[in-house]
Amino acid sequence: MDKELENKILNIMAQNPDSTSISISQELEIPDSQVNQVLNKLSDTREKILIVDDEMDTLLTTKRALEIDGYNVIEANDGKKALEIIRKENPDIILLDLMLPEMDGFDVCKKVKTDPLYGHIPIIMLTAKGEIKDKVDGIEIGADDYVTKPFNLSELKARIKMILRRVNV
Repeated sequence: MDKELENKILNIMAQNPDSTSISISQELEIPDSQVNQVLNKLSDTREKILIVDDEMDTLLTTKRALEIDGYNVIEANDGKKALEIIRKENPDIILLDLMLPEMDGFDVCKKVKTDPLYGHIPIIMLTAKGEIKDKVDGIEIGADDYVTKPFNLSELKARIKMILRRVNV
């Protein structure tokens, strides 16, 4: 429904560039606040990072640190929810924990990397599993980088910037 609503709003604006959120809301018979929410989402040009982690301490700390740097950060706390959000939000990069409820990070990574619509999205694995085998497995299924917890936020930010620079060239 979100994409359908976005398309309806964009079509109205294409037909009448002078449309206001109030006139659009009246035409679509939806609240003005809903139109404004869609317009704000469409006009947000910040790079979007999806953090997938079921540990709230890690998730919130990382999210706040990245938001301070100007990223648009979205979150999921399990693998299935992550796949839903990826389809809905199309993030620029994914920070993916390996040990998740519902579906582990390896399965999420495989599904994303084999999907023709989303396989281009870089994935950084974030995990407490520091064994070489785990790192090799993660990279072999398509992860672009692998960071072991606990991690240094400055190093993680540098890795994110490096990967985003590489994919945005």
